[in-house]
Amino acid sequence: MTTTPKARVAAFGLLIALAGTACASGASPSPASSGAALAGTITIDGSSTVYPITEAVAEDFQLANSGVRVPTSLSGTGGGFKKFCKGETDINDASRPIKADDDGEGKACATNNIEYVELQIAIDGLTVVVNPANTFATCLTVEELNRIYGPDSPRELKWSDVRAGFPAVAVNRFMPGADSGTFDYFTEVINGEVDAATQNATQSEDDNVLVTGVAGDANAISFFGYAYYAENSDKLKAIEVDGGSGCVAPTEATINDASYRPLSRPLFIYPDLGKAKARPELKAFVDFFLENTSALSAEVGYVALPADLLQKEKDEWAAAVGG
Repeated sequence: MTTTPKARVAAFGLLIALAGTACASGASPSPASSGAALAGTITIDGSSTVYPITEAVAEDFQLANSGVRVPTSLSGTGGGFKKFCKGETDINDASRPIKADDDGEGKACATNNIEYVELQIAIDGLTVVVNPANTFATCLTVEELNRIYGPDSPRELKWSDVRAGFPAVAVNRFMPGADSGTFDYFTEVINGEVDAATQNATQSEDDNVLVTGVAGDANAISFFGYAYYAENSDKLKAIEVDGGSGCVAPTEATINDASYRPLSRPLFIYPDLGKAKARPELKAFVDFFLENTSALSAEVGYVALPADLLQKEKDEWAAAVGG
């Protein structure tokens, strides 16, 4: 999926050129875009949902800091935390909070002396999609979604089993893999428990695989982050969700005000605090991320944080890392 339009890259190049002109006249640019001698490699893994935002931030940061490489991967929130809590990566992208229980990811980080800061960087509306050829499913209730994706859902499920009046054709289910924070969030709010999900679905940690599956199958259904729907809205149809107060479509407005319930959710990054204190390039990258996340989140299809909440995240990061 192409998440950073060429026009944005060109515009950012112009911004750098203007910054250079400002420097020549005595202005002082911000450290993240000054071309200061930052160097090193910043490794990021985790959520495929957060990936488009991080990829866009990483591209812009590297344009401004040519000595820094920022490779990004997407092994899923849980898969990313496994690496992060072993000290193998510098930042983990997450579409759910870290599991901090006695047997969870927080314990693994503590065992390996990995300190971290949880920073919310955007808001997502987990979007349920079908093929545009599906003309009957326009709104589904939480109970109907549970019928499709719940642990007791039969292998041979027909759309007529989901709702009387729907055609008696197979429901071909696609869904994120079990290492995905999207999987965890959806199964908890729709099925009542994390990991409580049908085994009768095609699973993938790569949301592009899910997009392709639904786009090529008139009887298919899936769910993933809003940005992946927005990027592929010409070949997918978003389903309205009735969380108890009527059918609500996923839009920037309904995601932001949480009326798209229960599928509006926060998105996070988790920087390694110890590494950030020791490595100027990593601290500068997180500074840059927080400074630019509103514009870039909206650009790739997510909802920017309200200004007061974003400032709170900036203040928390500054206090944790020491200014």
